[in-house]
Amino acid sequence: MSQRVPVAVMIALIVIAPWAIYPVFVMKALCFALFACAFNLLLGYAGLLSFGHALFFGGASYATAHAATEWGWPPELAILFGVLAGALLGLAVGVIAIRRQGIYFAMITLALAQMFYFFCLRADFTGGENGIQGVPRGKLFGLLPLHMMTMYYVVAAIFLLGFALLHRAVHSPFGQVLKAIRENEPRAISLGYKADHYKLIAFVLSAALAALAGGTKAIVMQLASLTDVHWGTSGEVILMTLIGGMGTIFGPVAGALIFAGLENYLSQLGSWVLVTEGAIFVVCVLAFRRGVFGELSRLLKRPL
Repeated sequence: MSQRVPVAVMIALIVIAPWAIYPVFVMKALCFALFACAFNLLLGYAGLLSFGHALFFGGASYATAHAATEWGWPPELAILFGVLAGALLGLAVGVIAIRRQGIYFAMITLALAQMFYFFCLRADFTGGENGIQGVPRGKLFGLLPLHMMTMYYVVAAIFLLGFALLHRAVHSPFGQVLKAIRENEPRAISLGYKADHYKLIAFVLSAALAALAGGTKAIVMQLASLTDVHWGTSGEVILMTLIGGMGTIFGPVAGALIFAGLENYLSQLGSWVLVTEGAIFVVCVLAFRRGVFGELSRLLKRPL
């Protein structure tokens, strides 16, 4: 009940946003918001810090772009193919990394993500440094041409679907077990829970939703590039989650919107963009130690 109002406000803002802001910018922001929400499931609820989540985001971006460009698949099948590819990558990485904890887990995910980055750099089907350009948006279900506003509301629907799935997951018994493992894994194991199984499921689910964001972004921007699989993208999603509020439902959405807004409106500063962004992020982390929604939740005394 306490979350119905913020959910309604979020949906209302998403519906009216393209009439006030450039739709492509909002679509990109929604893709990154879903990416941040997927990462937050892993970090905020399972307590696993991944330094290589760009692997799933970018891997799905390349898979979706290849399916749409080379095989001529419609957008919905191309995105589903990207999600499947991301989930399989998540399963492969999770099986290798999930038995480690802390910095060892983080470094394994980073190493595997960097291996995939160099694979994308050298592979023929990825286009190397040029990436896959001119990805066709096509027609949804072979009927609905994805023009600007149509594309926007499709992206909005995908984001809300992913957000609803994550909301249900973290408020289910599965989500409660993840929190228990995050707080005290030995105690959760002593109670009979198979911690590695739960963490692997969370990892694959997070990878699949990150892939959904990456595949959608490839269709929106009509491009899959090395930036999508670069380690910097993994760092950006960590920043989005920390700024918005780790372990909160709405925090990653706010963090992604703040990050996308700064990146867009500070671009006129040229080479000083990164310096300015860094200074703003330091101030945000110091001023909002629980993130924007974490501090708001503390003030209102209810989870957001």
